Amino acid sequence: MALLTFKGGVHPPEKKELAEHKQIKILPLPEKVYIYTTNHLGAPAKIIVEPGQKVKTGQKIGEANGFISANIHSTITGEVIEIVKMTNAATGTRNDVVVIQRTGDDEWDLIPEHGDYTKKSPEEIVNIVKEAGIVGLGGAMFPSHVKMSIPKGKKAEYLIINAAECEPYITIDNRMMIEKSSEIVKGIKIIMHATGVKKAYIGIESNKPEAIEKMKEAVSGEPIEIKVLKTKYPQGAEKQLIYAITKKEVPSGGLPLDVGVIVFNVSTTYAIYEAVEHGKPLVERGITLTGEGVKNPGNFIYRIGTKVKDLLDHVGLVEEEKIDRILYGGPMMGIPLPDIELPTFKGNNALTVLTKDIVPKKESFPCIRCSKCVQVCPINLMPYLLKLQVEKREYDKAMEYGLMDCIECGSCSYACPAGIELVKTFKTGKKVARALKGRAKK
Repeated sequence: MALLTFKGGVHPPEKKELAEHKQIKILPLPEKVYIYTTNHLGAPAKIIVEPGQKVKTGQKIGEANGFISANIHSTITGEVIEIVKMTNAATGTRNDVVVIQRTGDDEWDLIPEHGDYTKKSPEEIVNIVKEAGIVGLGGAMFPSHVKMSIPKGKKAEYLIINAAECEPYITIDNRMMIEKSSEIVKGIKIIMHATGVKKAYIGIESNKPEAIEKMKEAVSGEPIEIKVLKTKYPQGAEKQLIYAITKKEVPSGGLPLDVGVIVFNVSTTYAIYEAVEHGKPLVERGITLTGEGVKNPGNFIYRIGTKVKDLLDHVGLVEEEKIDRILYGGPMMGIPLPDIELPTFKGNNALTVLTKDIVPKKESFPCIRCSKCVQVCPINLMPYLLKLQVEKREYDKAMEYGLMDCIECGSCSYACPAGIELVKTFKTGKKVARALKGRAKK
């Protein structure tokens, strides 16, 4: 049977072998955590604790502050010692952070309304997910309760569980499916119950045969189907995943719900199960600590807000002079870390440490119009043309040619034989275009 896929894309070295067979381990509790108020897409949470206050694990320390926002919780039992500003490497801005010193083992503050989902209304389930502060754990960090609230006039026909994990090196979702398959299926049924969806698909790349078999066993007898996807990057991008499985195309500027689909990541689905069935707010998650610069790569459960340095101390690093970069995430879409003293946040599914012998020093040459970037673009854009338009500050033209549709997957930069970092130009161009658009509205 032909594997499902989409047009374009690239196939970088997978590098999954570093951690894919490593069983998930639970890391020791950190002595201190640093919880960003911006642990999600949207408005920062409003802090509701103050220095000196004792908090339990799972206790709410910040409330959602707007429609697109999410609650934040203490991830350890301890005392709030200060509220400071720290750099958020994802945005480059400085945001409020609640610093908590651990004082002992976990004393849990669970969501009291949790329990058997079949006895709850959709509204009650969505409210538990909101209270738990669950956001998209694939990296987007979009509040899950918003995604589960289907607006009037819209209908979700299909639920797709994004289990592609197409980024090289990262293996935590693969291990979650192998080790937590029945819990993930319960999470899928909870989402279906809350949203009224009657059919669900789990999209898994073909390079995860053990996970495919485990999930096939777990969904037996359920209205949930496993869809095996061609191993290709960026197979896990939302629009590409939807097209590969349903052949539906999300319109430019549109949402998956516009074609009757909602998409949740595997680890997000597990977090929803934990919240609804066991009342656990989102205080921990899985992560892959990997790369040639890591001495003992593996998959772990860690407390959100732990410093990057503290996580990496558990796996050990090679000599500093051999390290090229440390990334939040994988090598294609990951964010280079300016400082390993920064904390982790809800969207961190991997820390990848790349060595200088692995990262090629690419020399950049002028564009030779070979069209490689056009061939691999999964959105059917013309990256070479967009780059010219952004460099000439022709933002209106660039937006006309789809600048804002770029998903910043980096396929064009990866494929460019001239070594041009196209996606960096697009990120800057999009920021400027948004700023100009906002200014024009005033």
